[in-house]
Amino acid sequence: MSAERIAMIRARLTEVFAPDALNIIDESAKHAGHASAGGAGHFVVEIVSDAFQDKSPIQRHRLVYKALEDTMHTEIHALSIKASTPAEAGT
Repeated sequence: MSAERIAMIRARLTEVFAPDALNIIDESAKHAGHASAGGAGHFVVEIVSDAFQDKSPIQRHRLVYKALEDTMHTEIHALSIKASTPAEAGT
């Protein structure tokens, strides 16, 4: 199931942001037995995109959450986001 979730996250974020770099880390195993997760996963997203230019960190996070909103609480329980512009990431 994890590979499918990562593929879904990657597809959504690629479609919306056309990122220069995208790394998705599944940390679900670190939260085994976390009852409130209800089988949904814990992920870290590191994304670099021009779409984040002139956006505050909270605006960037909101954009990522919006791209994934219908999967939050069903496929994704927790999401840690590092969203950067290419200049910030040095790419």
